[in-house]
Amino acid sequence: MQPSRSKVTERNGLYELDAGPEVLDSPRYNHDIAPTQVHERTWNKWHITALWVGMSICVPTYTLGGVLTAYFGLSVGEALLAILLANIVVLIPLTLNAFAGTKYGIPFPVLLRSSFGIIGSNVPCLIRALVACGWFGIQTLFGGLAIHLFLGSVFEGWKSLGGTGEVIGFMVFWALNLWVVLRGAESIKWLETLSAPLLVLVGIGLLVWALPNVSMTELLAQPPKRPEGASVYGYFFAGLTAMVGFWATLSLNIPDFSRYAKSQKDQILGQIFGLPLTMFLFAALGVVLTAASEKLVGVTVSDPVSLIGHIQSPGWVALAMALIIIATLSTNTAANIVSPTNDFQNIAPKLINRTKAVMLTGLVGLALMAHELLKKLGLLVSDVSLETVYSNWLLGYSSLLGPIAGIMVVDYFIIRRQKLDLAGLYHDGVYPAWHWNGFIAFGIPVVLTLLSLGSSAFSWFYDFGWFTGSLLGAGIYYGLHRMSSQQAETVKGTV
Repeated sequence: MQPSRSKVTERNGLYELDAGPEVLDSPRYNHDIAPTQVHERTWNKWHITALWVGMSICVPTYTLGGVLTAYFGLSVGEALLAILLANIVVLIPLTLNAFAGTKYGIPFPVLLRSSFGIIGSNVPCLIRALVACGWFGIQTLFGGLAIHLFLGSVFEGWKSLGGTGEVIGFMVFWALNLWVVLRGAESIKWLETLSAPLLVLVGIGLLVWALPNVSMTELLAQPPKRPEGASVYGYFFAGLTAMVGFWATLSLNIPDFSRYAKSQKDQILGQIFGLPLTMFLFAALGVVLTAASEKLVGVTVSDPVSLIGHIQSPGWVALAMALIIIATLSTNTAANIVSPTNDFQNIAPKLINRTKAVMLTGLVGLALMAHELLKKLGLLVSDVSLETVYSNWLLGYSSLLGPIAGIMVVDYFIIRRQKLDLAGLYHDGVYPAWHWNGFIAFGIPVVLTLLSLGSSAFSWFYDFGWFTGSLLGAGIYYGLHRMSSQQAETVKGTV
């Protein structure tokens, strides 16, 4: 029997909503972004660990060491240290922003309604969604290449398709990603739990293959690619900021996953176990394999898909590509489709359900990669490389999301004191339609970061964009709250 009003109950620190008519009939509610019931929160610490292992072991992680040495002027040792420290740093907003998802069972866009407003939440959501769609397209290119190489190792004639074969592989992998997410959260949990141990074994196997062909002493002794005598600190912290930016997006939408966690302890331990060490070890593997690639296959290769594609044994290539397909699938579905699926639903929950949102995510990701696909088909000639998009636009754009992370933490822990009106998040009247404090606190750091691009004196503000943005956003948001509270008290005192 449907209750006359929504009812919120608490079980062992977890809250669930028994929705009444004011929520069920609200244009801000649908079943897919509704709070999870306590019995639906089935992910323990090992499921969350597997989630992070599955997301971390991917081609972009493999190339991080190369990005830091080539673009940020770090030595190999400095690059690996930056990756480890960055993932320890990013654990802080990841863990904190996961709290509300675990406690109330709500996804990222619904949580944002508290700090940006019921309607205003769509602005940061769509900014986050665009980043995810960009990463989705890039990961799908890697997965499509793996499918192409797999089919080429099984069917000799497939190799002759060249770029056309890669595009066919892209579309097959694109459809496979959407299919997994359409099956729901349990399907993603199953995929991550299955793939995590397989991916660890792949990493160990690749390391055993590479180590006899590289001298770690010589590798670590290679001089950095920065001006001789230049201070390491500026280069190191710029690289550190970029690496924090790698998971800056997930530090925002982690409630999309923590809403399925059994407890706060499970989400905290799962993230600690799964993220920093996995990222560090797989990035280190990428550095070692890239260094060993010339001896292994006769040419320096900086991504594992292309490296394994040079192996002469079709059987080993087929096996390795099958595992890379699983690795890329586990990363892409969790990291790059779940968030925009929820974000797009938040625009109009009654009109956009999960199926429509997944398809919309797929189409946007496809559109963003159209340039690269047309190049592979020979229909477009362009000097713009995928590496340029990856190392410049996406990492830089991700760093601009820092203020949102700071605002979310301050809003939930300091201003709301971990207390939300669960039913009020799903209908109009409790929270404002637009919460301008959130937009001011987000806009000022972003504008300053963009302006600093044209100033050598303030270039540090951009180089350290995630840190400066998150701290400044948090500070401005808290300051605006204090000012509005004092004004309200003054007005009340004069009545």
